[in-house]
Amino acid sequence: MACNNLMAGLKRCLLLALLVFSLPASTQGWEQSRTSSSSALLAGSPVEFLPVEEAYRLDVTRNAQGVVFDWRIAPTYYLYQHKFAAEVIDGNGEAFPLVMDYPSGKSIYDEYYEKELQVYYGTVALRADLPDPLKGRGWTLSVSSQGCADAGLCYPPRTQYFAVSGVAGMDQAITEIVQLPSAVDNVAAGVELSAATTTSSLPLVLLFALLGGIILNLMPCVFPVLSIKVLSLTSAHLGEHSKHLHGMAYTAGIVISFVAIAALLLVFREAGEAVGWGFQLQSPVFVSLLAYLLFAAGLSFSGLLEVGARWMNIGQSTASGTSLRASFMTGVLATVVASPCSAPFMGTALGFALTQTPLISLLVFAVLGVGMALPFVLLSWIPGLLEKLPAPGPWMESFRQFLAFPLYASAIWLLWVLGRQTSIDHVALVSIGMLLLAFAAWLGGGGAKRWKQAVALLVTIVALSIAMTPSKSTDERLWEPYSPARLQTLRSEGRPVFINLTAAWCITCLANEKLALSSDTFAETLQANNIVYLKGDWTNRDSEITALLKEYGRSGVPLYLYFSASSASAQVLPQLLTEGIVQKALQNE
Repeated sequence: MACNNLMAGLKRCLLLALLVFSLPASTQGWEQSRTSSSSALLAGSPVEFLPVEEAYRLDVTRNAQGVVFDWRIAPTYYLYQHKFAAEVIDGNGEAFPLVMDYPSGKSIYDEYYEKELQVYYGTVALRADLPDPLKGRGWTLSVSSQGCADAGLCYPPRTQYFAVSGVAGMDQAITEIVQLPSAVDNVAAGVELSAATTTSSLPLVLLFALLGGIILNLMPCVFPVLSIKVLSLTSAHLGEHSKHLHGMAYTAGIVISFVAIAALLLVFREAGEAVGWGFQLQSPVFVSLLAYLLFAAGLSFSGLLEVGARWMNIGQSTASGTSLRASFMTGVLATVVASPCSAPFMGTALGFALTQTPLISLLVFAVLGVGMALPFVLLSWIPGLLEKLPAPGPWMESFRQFLAFPLYASAIWLLWVLGRQTSIDHVALVSIGMLLLAFAAWLGGGGAKRWKQAVALLVTIVALSIAMTPSKSTDERLWEPYSPARLQTLRSEGRPVFINLTAAWCITCLANEKLALSSDTFAETLQANNIVYLKGDWTNRDSEITALLKEYGRSGVPLYLYFSASSASAQVLPQLLTEGIVQKALQNE
């Protein structure tokens, strides 16, 4: 993590430590509330985002052709072209979608959509024709949009309403209204609630937070933990009063966790950090550790990690123990494993919360936690519901083992996220760490001797150190893709060229790259001698690479060639490289 000075470095290191060991957030609905990229997070400059109504000002006017939407966008903010939509609603409630005429905008690559998108900066005027039956009549106009700031924050989708008078001709008055009287019905039908709505919408937002929290229990990360916790009530010898207390302790663990998340977000946003909901998942270290946690939970559910089961309070200790602290920590765990999960309604509620006052933000997060805890609370307080659950029996062990597979699937998904953040090499490294965790669980499980337990602990420490290993950015590459045309161009210019023909399934190739072609010395030599590094990837069939291999009498990779500026032919390097061999070849003219 790059720090400008010692204080900034301490602040950011403290932030990372808090994120790794504190209560995480959810990667829900980035289309509704997407936070800054990691570069914005680490930039260090204070960022204060404008309210949505100040960042994007809209005036609607009539002309002879129809309606003109005149947007004035604040500097460093932009609007998505594909998020514009408008419709008119007549007095009978019938809606008429409008077809807009889009001027050309600026093309940017959007990381969420993974493609080039058109956006608008500064000002933009969009035009739309009106249906003939509406001309000269009174109607209501609904305009939807979504915008982002260059510094990182993306606002939730916003819907604005305009009332148009019934005066015929060009003098129809158009005035903005807060929302339609039937706005609640529109939201229920799928229209997103704007973050700029007034506090009169707060009850609806709280309802969304409650529903989102309830649905969150069905996500593959959370459902196994909740299921085992619920089944423990059916088998534990607890009185009604004790079950009530356990339900409240579980709720306290979840609610306090969500409020702590909100407090952290608010503190760092006030300090000028461009952070938002789910920003801890932008850290590859955090993603790696969370993947480890879900994998370890899966091992516990499979009966291979008894220590983890006791720590997470989801095994035999839950069935036989009556510790309120254990129920509280189970609530904390449920929040932790909910980190990569999403649920409907959460996007709207949290997008609203992050644009409001601290008190409202904390309230929305707390209600989200209440919603997540609600199913367990109801089961612990209403005996009739608990009695409808299946009676305890051998089936519970099979069900517990079955629930390990959603956790394994979640861990695999996190590895995919890690791969998008870093590289396939780092994913392989973390996968090796998971393998070591499984080995440690097998070695130290059951009635293992002390020396086996000690070795298991050592293996676990090695696995955790792997997860904490920093990774190089995938954007920092020294090479260009090989092609005969590119090689011919460079040779005609008199440039020295180093060629590496490799493949992902070639162990020798990968070892050579790690030992000899990835060092700072190699990169400095390329730069100092103006050498162009071309890499040919033969992982999949490539006739051009095959032709080059045949030219030099090879039937497979690796093949390393160096064309110096003064030589007409290539120097063939050995198949087993060392840094010294490469340096000698590249510096020998």
